[in-house]
Amino acid sequence: MKIASWNVNSLKVRLPQLAQWAAEAQPDVIALQETKLEDAKFPVDELAAAGYYAVYSGQKTYNGVAILAREEPKDVVTDIPNLDDPQRRILAATVGGVRVVDLYVVNGKAVGDEKYAYKLDWLAKVREFLAREIERHPNLVVLGDFNIAPDDRDVYDPATWGEDILCSPPERAALKAITDLGLHDSFRLFEQGGEHYSWWDYRQAAFRRNMGLRIDLILLGDALKPAAKAAAIDRTPRRWERPSDHTPVTLDLDI
Repeated sequence: MKIASWNVNSLKVRLPQLAQWAAEAQPDVIALQETKLEDAKFPVDELAAAGYYAVYSGQKTYNGVAILAREEPKDVVTDIPNLDDPQRRILAATVGGVRVVDLYVVNGKAVGDEKYAYKLDWLAKVREFLAREIERHPNLVVLGDFNIAPDDRDVYDPATWGEDILCSPPERAALKAITDLGLHDSFRLFEQGGEHYSWWDYRQAAFRRNMGLRIDLILLGDALKPAAKAAAIDRTPRRWERPSDHTPVTLDLDI
C-alpha cells in the first residue's frame, strides 16, 4: 500500500496536477489538506474517473480535508467528541485494514497570538482522540500538514527561525506528545539528514534556493512500523506551473 499526503492549497486550482501526479505516482491512498471547497462542490466524478473513491469534509474558501482511496473508505469520522470546532481540519477513515487520520493542523499565526493558543489547545484535544484511535485501530497512520517542523533538521535556517511559529518549543512538545502515543515519523525511519523539505514559501525564490520546512508528515503506529519499506518527499509537483506551496510526501507499506 502506498500512502500519500498533500496540502494542495485549493483543490479547484490543483485538480489537474493532482490527477497527473496520481497517474504517475499511483498511490493507493491520498490524504489532502486545504481543499478549500464546500462539500457540494467536491469533484467526486473527476476523482472517480481517476480511480479513487473520496470522502471529504470541507468549507468555503478555507481549510478542508479529504481522503482518496482505491477502495471505498469505511468508518468515516469528520468531528471528534472533545473538539467543538467548525473548521474542517480532521478526517478519519479505514482503508484496507489501515486506519487513516488526516489532519490539517492549525497554523497559529505567531507565538503568543490567540490563534497560537488555539493551536496548542487543538493539538492537545487531537492527541486525546488519537489515544483512543490507536487503542481501537493498532494499524494507524496519522498524516497531513502538521504546521510544525519536528526539529532543526527540518528547517532550512534554524538560527533565523529560532523559536518562531512552526518551530517553537511548545509546538514541538505538542507534536512529541502525539508521537509518544506510539507513532513514528516515517520519513525519519529512512533518512536522518537535513535539507529535506515539503513546504517552500512562494516568495524569495524559496523553492529554487531550497529555503523550506518539513511540516508534512506521515506518522505510523508501532504495529505498522515493520511494514514500512520506503518514505519520500516528491518535489516534482512543486516545479509545475501554478504549484501548491507544499509537495506530496509518501510512505510505502508492505501490507
